[in-house]
Amino acid sequence: MAASVYFLPIGLADGATPRRCHRIERPVWMVRAVSVPGCGCKRQSVRSSCWYGWLEKRLLEDGRFSEVVLKDMPDPLAARRRIWLPFMLADLGCDASTVVIGHSSGAVAAMRLLQDHELAGALLVSACHTDLGMASEQAAGYYPPSGGPWQWDVMQRNAGGNMCVLHSDDDPFIPLREAEHVAKSLAAPLRVERGRLHFFEPGEDIVQAAYSLLERAEANHAAAVAEFNMV
Repeated sequence: MAASVYFLPIGLADGATPRRCHRIERPVWMVRAVSVPGCGCKRQSVRSSCWYGWLEKRLLEDGRFSEVVLKDMPDPLAARRRIWLPFMLADLGCDASTVVIGHSSGAVAAMRLLQDHELAGALLVSACHTDLGMASEQAAGYYPPSGGPWQWDVMQRNAGGNMCVLHSDDDPFIPLREAEHVAKSLAAPLRVERGRLHFFEPGEDIVQAAYSLLERAEANHAAAVAEFNMV
């Protein structure tokens, strides 16, 4: 396996600057992919809904992520924040080595998770920042004012600036202006696809966006290692 090189100082005395270093090698940092679906996957397995199972299979076959995680979500219809975020941490294992691929409610959940936890990256598919006047969305607990203000700067920092917003020009549920606001607020690239509706179907656009985030996550890690080695 390829390795990253780390340097550990030895022979320090009285806080002196180290003159010699041991070179050690550790395995290359591995990035996980976790898919978080939209709400509504109750009558069938998440793998049979939209593109979730298809993407899991595709990413596993390509083998570029160290692990690909997809699980049925609790509270699948209401997608309440107080249930989903703990599940994302404890059961899906979302952490600083994870790229989250969130769709619709899953994208909004990823945004709120980033306010308190680090991720390697986040792909926000069909995301929004308001409840769109829907009582069910208000009750989910994600949106201002009841869900608290969006902390855009914190989200950006906790993702290492590694985010992408993917939206369709004809989404029947979430207007494009919602995604435009999210992308602008996060200083994240916005990819607008033609005729993809609410991204119900599989597509290479999702795969390529996920791999772009993977590459950026790996680059961010490599830069952090290089900075460490220069200290």
